[in-house]
Amino acid sequence: MNRVGSVVFGRAPNSLVLLFLLIVFAQLATYVIPAGEFDRDGLRVLSGTFHLVDADPLPPFAFITSIPAGLADAHDIIFFVLIVGGVLAVVRATGAIDAVIGTAIRRLGSHPSVLVSGMVFLFALGSSTIGMAEEYVAFVPILVPMCLALRMDAMVAVGIIYVGAGVGYACAALNPFTVLIAQDLAGVELASGQVVRWLLLLICAAIGVHHLLQYLRRVQQNPRLSLVHDVDYSNGLNQLNRSVFTATHFIVLGICALSILLFVYGVMVREWYLDELTAILLGVGVVTALIGRLEPTVVATSFCRGAAELTTTALLIGFARAIQVVLSDAQVIDTIINGIAQPLDTLPPAVAAIGMLVVQTICNFFIPSGSGQAFVTMPIMAPLADLTGISRQVAVLAYQFGDGFTNMVVPTNAVLMGILAIGQIPYHRWARFIIPLLVKLYVVAVIALIAAVQLGY
Repeated sequence: MNRVGSVVFGRAPNSLVLLFLLIVFAQLATYVIPAGEFDRDGLRVLSGTFHLVDADPLPPFAFITSIPAGLADAHDIIFFVLIVGGVLAVVRATGAIDAVIGTAIRRLGSHPSVLVSGMVFLFALGSSTIGMAEEYVAFVPILVPMCLALRMDAMVAVGIIYVGAGVGYACAALNPFTVLIAQDLAGVELASGQVVRWLLLLICAAIGVHHLLQYLRRVQQNPRLSLVHDVDYSNGLNQLNRSVFTATHFIVLGICALSILLFVYGVMVREWYLDELTAILLGVGVVTALIGRLEPTVVATSFCRGAAELTTTALLIGFARAIQVVLSDAQVIDTIINGIAQPLDTLPPAVAAIGMLVVQTICNFFIPSGSGQAFVTMPIMAPLADLTGISRQVAVLAYQFGDGFTNMVVPTNAVLMGILAIGQIPYHRWARFIIPLLVKLYVVAVIALIAAVQLGY
C-alpha cells in the first residue's frame, strides 16, 4: 500500500502528519463557522457581550502560512526545548546522569512500583502547586533510559511524567496559572476549597499509578505487549554508561537540584517563567562543564548534538500552535465557545455541572493554554453557575477537570506533543494507552461534580 493509502485506510499517520491534517481541517472549519467575539477588559471576557463580526475568509494557503506563524508564536517553548536538549547532553557528558541512573537501577531494580508511584506523585505535586509542565520536558531523556534498563518501556517513562502532570493540573490545589486565575475571574476567594482538591489529587494520582502498574506488569510478563515494542531506541536513549558514582557526580547533581529550587523560588516569589528557566539551564550547563572538567570542544559538540536531537520536537510544538493560529486569525474561537456554552443555562444543577465539564473539555482542544482557557471561559461559566444554581467553586472545579485531564490527550497541546516526540512515542500509541485511564478519571470527575453540587461545595 502506498503512503497516501496507509494514512487513509488504516495505518496511523506520523504525529507531524496528524498535526498538519488538523491544521487543514481547522481552516476548512473556519469557512462554515461565523466569526464572532466577546468584548474584553484586558484578557478578561465580559459575559453576555458575544456578537458576530465581519471578517474576511482566510486565504486558500493560510494553512501553510500558519505554520511559520505557529513556530514564531511558540518560540519561547521551542527555544527552551532546544536548550534543554543541549544542556542535558552537557550534563550527561560529565557522567553524572548515567551514574545516578545506574545507582537507582541497582537499588530499585526489584521494586519498580516504588519508583513509578513516587515519581507520579512528585510530578503531580509540582503541577498542583506551582504549575510545572514545560519544565518536565527535561526529565524525558533521563527517565526513558532508566525505565528501559529496569525492563519497563518508554511508555511507562512518559506516562510517569504526563499522568502526574495531567492529574496535578486537573486537581490543582494552588496552581497559579490555572486554579488561582479561574477563582479570581469567578469572584471566588483565592486558594479556597483546596482541601477537596488535595483529596481529589490523591485519589486521581492513585488511579493513574494503578493504570501504569497494570500496564507495566503486562510488559514485564510479555515485552511484545509493549505499545512501543517495535520502536528503535538504539539512538542513545537506551545507552547507559554504568559508571561509578563519584564526588564530582554528586556535586554536578547538586548543582542541578539547586537550580530547580532556585526556579521554584523564582516562580513563587519573582514571577519567573521560561526566559528565566532557560537562563538558569544555560548557567547549569556552564557550571557543570567546569566542575566536570570538560574540554570546550566537548561541551560545544555535546550541546549542539543534544539540541539537534530535539529538532523534531521543536517542529511538532510549532505545528501544534499553528492550529490555534488558524482559528484565531479567522476569529472563530469565541464563536465556538459561545455556541457550546449557551445550552447550559436550561439544565438542572447537577447536569449543568457535568455540562460545564464537557464544555471545558471541548474548549481545551481549541485553547490548550490553561490560563488562556480560564480567561475565555470562566467569565461565561461563573454567571451560568449562578443561573443554574451551582456554586462558582464548582464551576472552577469543572474547568480544572476539563483542562487538566484533556491535556493528556489533545494533539493541540504543544508540550504533550513535544514530550511524546522526545520519548519516540507515536501519538496513536499514546492515545491507546491514555484513553482508558481518562475514562476512569472522568468517572471520578463526574461523581465529584455531582457530589459537590449536592453538598454545596
